[in-house]
Amino acid sequence: MKKVLSIVLALAICVGACFVFASCSKDDADAPKTDAVKYKIGIVQLVEHVALDAATEGFKQAIIDELGEDAVEFDFQNGQNDPNTCSTIANQFVSNGVDLIMANATPALQAAAAATGDIPILGTSVTEYGVALELEDFNGTVGGNISGTSDLAPLDKQADMITEWCPDAKTVGLLYCSKEANSQYQVDVVKAALKKKGLKVTMYPFTDSNDLAQICTTAADNSDVIYVPTDNTVAENTGIIDNICEPKKIPVIAGEEGICSGCGVATLSISYYDLGYTTGKMAVKILRDGEDISTMPIEYAEKQTPKYNQQNCDVLGLTPLEGYEAIEAAE
Repeated sequence: MKKVLSIVLALAICVGACFVFASCSKDDADAPKTDAVKYKIGIVQLVEHVALDAATEGFKQAIIDELGEDAVEFDFQNGQNDPNTCSTIANQFVSNGVDLIMANATPALQAAAAATGDIPILGTSVTEYGVALELEDFNGTVGGNISGTSDLAPLDKQADMITEWCPDAKTVGLLYCSKEANSQYQVDVVKAALKKKGLKVTMYPFTDSNDLAQICTTAADNSDVIYVPTDNTVAENTGIIDNICEPKKIPVIAGEEGICSGCGVATLSISYYDLGYTTGKMAVKILRDGEDISTMPIEYAEKQTPKYNQQNCDVLGLTPLEGYEAIEAAE
């Protein structure tokens, strides 16, 4: 009798366990998946200045807006305006197995491209990808593991600004860092446009901040107006240019707003925050939606706004042109 009871009890336990297991399995199957995906994104930014900082902030915010703050881990690294440091950072990102690299500025993009052919790379604040990556017959899509956004504002319009603001100018100096390939590209295009207007145009390349003052002084002594492109070394050292050109009453037309705020009178401005935000939305398409980066064309700023620097206009006695907006003073 005891054996029979033991067997019945054992069977009852087994049946109950199976029922509970089956019920739990069904509940688990019906329950929504709650495992959060944590993406690791490495950000290599060439140097800290207003434009690049804004692009990085826009990039991060777009991803947070789309994925949530808990879904992503950002590893931000500053290249200290040194391409070699950018290379070290990019290689470290590869070793750490990040899911995506955002490269802010041309040398950062070049470093990331050299570090990996597999991890998706999105550039931003890069003027011309064909020049930056030495691509032949660049048609707007890089291919491979690279895409991104460009900060190029129409160079023909920038050339027009020079003659609009300085109609009596006969000599134009083009001041730029010779180590930045995209700066060379910009001044080459602007030079060709200005020569068609009959102006005398002289290139004034400098190597780095150490020889900027000397080259800028020469340019200011021999030019009626100076043009500086979207150039990271210039952006980091606008005070040097302003301290030389302002006392000599030489107006500076700038390739972007941050530079214009520091040493210029006018610019054709884009929003670097918006540019970074667009880059961030591209990152979401790659990481969450599985979009193929090799087919993603380079995207450009949707809007360019003519702006002027009121303080420098006052010092130089220039009346702002109609259709230009004043650059808001930094708080």
